[in-house]
Amino acid sequence: MKPLKIALALLGASLSHAALADDTSTLSKGEYLTRAADCVACHVVPGGKPFAGGLAFKLPFGTLYSPNITPDKDTGIGNWSDDEFVSAVQRGVGKDGKHYYPAFPYTSYSKMPREDILAIKAYLFSLQPVKQAPKENDLSFPFNQRWGMWFWNKIFLDDQRFVADPQQSQEWNRGAYLVEGPGHCGECHSPRNFAQAVDAKQSLAGTMLGNWRAYNISSDPQYGVGAWPQETLVKYFATGEAPGYGMAGGPMSDVIEHSLRFMTPEDLQAMAVYLKSTPARATGVARPSVAVNDPAPEAGDGLGKKVYTDACAACHRADGQGNNSSIATLTGLKTLNDPKGTNLIGVLLAGHNDAVRSDQRMPDFAKAYSNQELAAVSNYLLARFGQSGGRVTAQDVEKSRGLALH
Repeated sequence: MKPLKIALALLGASLSHAALADDTSTLSKGEYLTRAADCVACHVVPGGKPFAGGLAFKLPFGTLYSPNITPDKDTGIGNWSDDEFVSAVQRGVGKDGKHYYPAFPYTSYSKMPREDILAIKAYLFSLQPVKQAPKENDLSFPFNQRWGMWFWNKIFLDDQRFVADPQQSQEWNRGAYLVEGPGHCGECHSPRNFAQAVDAKQSLAGTMLGNWRAYNISSDPQYGVGAWPQETLVKYFATGEAPGYGMAGGPMSDVIEHSLRFMTPEDLQAMAVYLKSTPARATGVARPSVAVNDPAPEAGDGLGKKVYTDACAACHRADGQGNNSSIATLTGLKTLNDPKGTNLIGVLLAGHNDAVRSDQRMPDFAKAYSNQELAAVSNYLLARFGQSGGRVTAQDVEKSRGLALH
């Protein structure tokens, strides 16, 4: 019997190692997909603990707060079953039949298969529980009636998993899955209709997010990313840097830092392939030529040039070509061709202090300069490096300050 006992012991050890390897593989996959879905971006507040929730979403009909998705059993999802978690992610209906609002992008996550969603759950459940009760939403009637989302889902939710297109390459299909599913790019880069559902007819055409503009990322060569070299788009995903085309700022810089930079080069390449094949949407802010203009004296009334010379030229140079780093290149950026200067104001107010790379950091000027001074330097930049003829007022800067506080 001794050899039999030894054999059984070895078999048990082998099975244990196999189970451990399988668990490790699932957790690794779950961590990757959690980053691809950028879950932490919506489930953390500045200075807070990751995945503990509490982030406010200002909507036309009130304020939503993201829930705690750590494995705490009292305030998080520690008591959720697999079926409850999958239902929440795919259909927006969680534990005890609780409906979620489309600020949670389940309309995109619905394309994810059960095994991918359960890998995310396994990863979340491997984290340290955080006891933090979710804040109560502050919504006006009738939007505070969650049961009404049943009708919304009937109209706007396409509860279908991603199906590969046999006419397309494996790379294209991988990119389509990542962009349309876990990456949920269209949720931020597409306009919404009266019911706050993504406008499918204008997918990826760009829209406003608070005091930031999410740009057109369709294949249109003038308004979207159609003219971007593929390798440039991949580099932008990985680093937020694409001199002469675009530099990540605001919410997009958060996506780069918390999500895209952790993805494999193959997946980033697949996403670029797919985006450059999407229907072209000729709308939004056009990319300017790389010409540097000599603005008329009234562009900022001389104040704008003075502020630029004092605060900006050391890094960006007088010609906007960047000093010591191509990341500081200003020519060719949509930010400086937006007639309303939306993201330009946002960058001046918020800076980019939390960038992973030191050469991507930019100080904020919200406290150092007045609304009038920031409007003046905005007008100087729009006139010097853009062709939109845009003008910014001190009131525009003040409005952006107010939105940034939310």
